[in-house]
Amino acid sequence: MHHNDSPNLDPRTDITDLYVFQKPGNPSKSILILNVNPEAPTRANAFDQQASYELKVDANDDLEAEISFHVLFSTGDRGQQTATVYKAVGEAARGAGLVGETILQHAAVSLEGEARITTAGEYRFFAGLRSEPFFADPDGFVNNMQWTGHDGWAGKNIFSIVLEVPNSELGIQPRIGVWGRTMIQVHGTFTAVNQMGRPGTNVFRQGADTNTTPPAHQQERFTSQYVAMFKTYGYSEMEATSLALEWLPDILPYDYTNAGGYPNGRQLADDIVDNVVEIMTRGKMKDDLLTPHTNYLAEFPYLGIPHNI
Repeated sequence: MHHNDSPNLDPRTDITDLYVFQKPGNPSKSILILNVNPEAPTRANAFDQQASYELKVDANDDLEAEISFHVLFSTGDRGQQTATVYKAVGEAARGAGLVGETILQHAAVSLEGEARITTAGEYRFFAGLRSEPFFADPDGFVNNMQWTGHDGWAGKNIFSIVLEVPNSELGIQPRIGVWGRTMIQVHGTFTAVNQMGRPGTNVFRQGADTNTTPPAHQQERFTSQYVAMFKTYGYSEMEATSLALEWLPDILPYDYTNAGGYPNGRQLADDIVDNVVEIMTRGKMKDDLLTPHTNYLAEFPYLGIPHNI
């Protein structure tokens, strides 16, 4: 579900959602989207120049990154931000910040309504203000699932990083795992701030710090907590364990030869809340009565035009 973790987090590095899907009309490419800054631009009106915004790819099912894309921002002419995108492979993909080869640089950032898109070879890139794609009824969710029909995210905006990537750059095996993370420098060393793979993990983690724990260590550290939590919903020990191992580690599975949505990656219109509700009620309830937003775009960068601010 929407990953708006805490008002204490710097909104610039607070991840809201991760989306990964096959490019519409072109199965040879994929779209990777990392959204941050809930309720933008109210709390923050730019990306963090000291942060590393990262998309990690596990290409061989070892729960480690073999491929990663890192986006770093700077201030260009007249205060306009620009972005540089790096691609790291192998051991370097597990690092942070400025690592790997530069695949795109000096890309203008769209801090207002106009979508400024940069193309470099087979890559396309966008970063900036967009309409919030997530939809949910937060009041109904916290009120014992007594749905109100009110979409708490309608009319809001986020900051989005959108990268169009050839599938050949995501590894030779089409079944991969993807997660996003944000890192900031603390005393000269990059430190994890936020992290997200599967949508809904923030609902189930029950205090487990999946935000900053690397995926390779999450099952060992948090399985028992997840099992205990799923048992509170009425699942047996065996069922709860199976669910815990499905949700840990917090990596989004994706097959780039498959155009289907969640749990194969995640498309903008996928109703993630319905999936969470079904799990929490053991199938007794499957619908929160909301439908996707209607302003998604058919073309890059796919997220809707920002709402009036």
